[in-house]
Amino acid sequence: MSGAQGSDVQVLSTLNADGSRRWLKPRVSPGRFLNRRKIVGYGLILFFCGLPHLRINGKPPILLDLLHREFTFFGVTLYPTDTLLFALLMLIVFLSIFFLTALFGRVWCGWGCPQTVYLEFVYRPIERFFEGAPGRKRKTGAWRKSAKLVTYLLVSFLLANTFIAYFVGTDDLFRWMRGSPFTHPVPFLVMAITTFLMMFDFAFFREQVCIVACPYGRMQSVMLDRNSLIITYDENRGEPRGKKKRAVKSESDVSLRVLPEEPELGDCIDCKMCVTTCPTGIDIRDGLQMECVNCAQCIDACDDVMDKIGRPRGLIRYGSQASVLDGKKSKVLRPRTMIYPAIVAGLLMAFTFVLVTRAPAYISVLRQRGAPFAVLDDGSVVNAVTVKVQNRRPEDARYDFELVDVDGGKVEIAGEAFVVGPQETVGRPVLLKAPASSFPTGARNVIIRVRDEDGYKKDVKYRMMAPTYRSANPGGASDEEQSDG
Repeated sequence: MSGAQGSDVQVLSTLNADGSRRWLKPRVSPGRFLNRRKIVGYGLILFFCGLPHLRINGKPPILLDLLHREFTFFGVTLYPTDTLLFALLMLIVFLSIFFLTALFGRVWCGWGCPQTVYLEFVYRPIERFFEGAPGRKRKTGAWRKSAKLVTYLLVSFLLANTFIAYFVGTDDLFRWMRGSPFTHPVPFLVMAITTFLMMFDFAFFREQVCIVACPYGRMQSVMLDRNSLIITYDENRGEPRGKKKRAVKSESDVSLRVLPEEPELGDCIDCKMCVTTCPTGIDIRDGLQMECVNCAQCIDACDDVMDKIGRPRGLIRYGSQASVLDGKKSKVLRPRTMIYPAIVAGLLMAFTFVLVTRAPAYISVLRQRGAPFAVLDDGSVVNAVTVKVQNRRPEDARYDFELVDVDGGKVEIAGEAFVVGPQETVGRPVLLKAPASSFPTGARNVIIRVRDEDGYKKDVKYRMMAPTYRSANPGGASDEEQSDG
């Protein structure tokens, strides 16, 4: 927990002692890590904004179509029936996060999380453009705040539409954007709500998402160990803190020489540059804290100060608690860094096997509403059902149906052949017809065999409903009938 020592305890870095909101406006500290984060951050923004416009097999690389319950990931479409694949995918994602956290700490939070990337590289630069950088003269003008909020709104609108494109696709999105909101009120309302949430998040809630709302920081205690890579302050080197003169660079430079009577101090001069540059407002010198997102801004700030006072860099650096605080060598190979990747590798193999061997189609037979059966003039029993076929192939497929265990039974499809497009789901009414003699005791189970032109075959069990015939001859049907419907 960040905060001052003694009785002046700060519960949250965004909370003042009187309970009011403490607005954070961190100072930008240029340096090697900031430059690298900019490359990663703006690269991720371009990737996020450009991905919906690409196509793989006619679909975006990622399309989470909730309406049709189809989830496409780089050419592979998963359906709600692929429960095992979804379960394996979720396990792979979570265990991969655990593994990366055990190795590199919260590197995702500071380098790849959309909350950090958009706040630090989009919204806060806009704020500094209109209001001025923290620590410098504030720009004046009543119009600046309004212009900043309008710019926030436009950026939020663009990001909201890009976000929605991952769920509806760019084709439908552009069609809605060109049309009147009254022709598609529900999509317009979703877009408006998403824009408002983006605006609320990045203009008001900001770093409190990381500090208050996000559960990842609270989970790090069970995902990290003393060998995990985190941002650490070298207390052995930095303490005790205090102001000091510049170190001697040459014997002739008497003006820069440290005087003998100067008390023995650590390298930390207590400039608090690491605090003023922290995007979550903590003091990294207080140790490992939940609010730290590993953005490395404190490292860039401290390295700059160390350069100015002639001290070596690394007072604040990436390291592990074992190496920085305990003086031991960090261990990369340890139980959790070996068990996690082994489990992930096994899950990846299982996921690949299930994906490659899954059926090229999924068939379901549903009973239609109304009477469960009908008896024709010739005595045949008919059941009206709806057959849904989900074609998982990348091309059209034609399907044929037959009743394989009923003598004289057949499947009748009205209209054209049962053809399903690539990665589409089609449901059509179908009649199951069988002689009355096939139902000596009323309802019975039948097998509907489904085939396609490429040799795929699937047997679907279905219970056909029929009247209960009373007859002395079990093999034949009498004129007396009784409906069980």
